[in-house]
Amino acid sequence: MPMNRAAAALVCALLVLSGCGAPAGSTGPAGTAPTGMPAASSAAPVPARSGVPQTLNFTATTLDGAAFDGATLAGRPVVLWFWAPWCPTCARQARGVKAATQQLAGRVAVVGVGGLDEPAAMRRFVGEWKLETVPQLADEPGVLWKRFGVTAQSTFVFLDASGAVVFKGVLDGDDVAGRAGGLG
Repeated sequence: MPMNRAAAALVCALLVLSGCGAPAGSTGPAGTAPTGMPAASSAAPVPARSGVPQTLNFTATTLDGAAFDGATLAGRPVVLWFWAPWCPTCARQARGVKAATQQLAGRVAVVGVGGLDEPAAMRRFVGEWKLETVPQLADEPGVLWKRFGVTAQSTFVFLDASGAVVFKGVLDGDDVAGRAGGLG
């Protein structure tokens, strides 16, 4: 009888953990960028340029379809927020990210990097959380996610003015401004 309880507990635990996986229709494990998608469509590395740190030597496309050059961020601190539109943690972070963008204006650049879904879903997320004033990149294939070693949504990457990564991890949205304020 004790063996049956242990087996039942194991099955229950596995069922609970399987609920923490990727959204329906995802092709990769939870928190990873989809595979098998063309990398050059939304973000790509570019040849080395003088005065541009390698971390910011990329091009991408904004959710509005405009070209974005990471080199425009060179010489100042940057907060990159990697999010997915179906992520409840990202939704909780959204207000804090918007507030941080306003509080850090002129000192620290804040840029969202949406991924793990289609651009239309990313645009809905931005509209729902009123993030239109925060630059948002569409990284559907996960190129920037891979470039910065991000393996899960709701991750922040802080770069100092030299382009060095000084923090990578999950934060409460309300903690972004305080943590990033020391960068610039």
